[in-house]
Amino acid sequence: MARGSEFVSHLLDLLAPIGGVTARGMFGGWGFYHSGKMFALVAYDTFYVKVDDTSRAEFEARGLGPFVYEAGGGKRSVMAYHTVPADALDSSPELCEWARKGIAAATRAAAAKLARKKRR
Repeated sequence: MARGSEFVSHLLDLLAPIGGVTARGMFGGWGFYHSGKMFALVAYDTFYVKVDDTSRAEFEARGLGPFVYEAGGGKRSVMAYHTVPADALDSSPELCEWARKGIAAATRAAAAKLARKKRR
């Protein structure tokens, strides 16, 4: 996946101002992490950031679609990751702004998971 590696390197360069962003290969794509939390992914040479109930409407209002894949048996699965505007892929400040939204969603998800665990 040479193209993917070049694309991932490009994204990591643009995301450098955030600090601490890493990428790991996974299932033919890439996961992007900050502070141990996955906040974005690359699949099929497309960059997606994590969304949740707090941030999803902003992405949808801009027409930024979710990551969708076909699971076993032809079942369509939609993940809580959405694309970013195409022009953000060439602008470090803009990409960092969208990535921070993904980092915030990942942080909220981790906090909710921890709260559920404590209630048990």
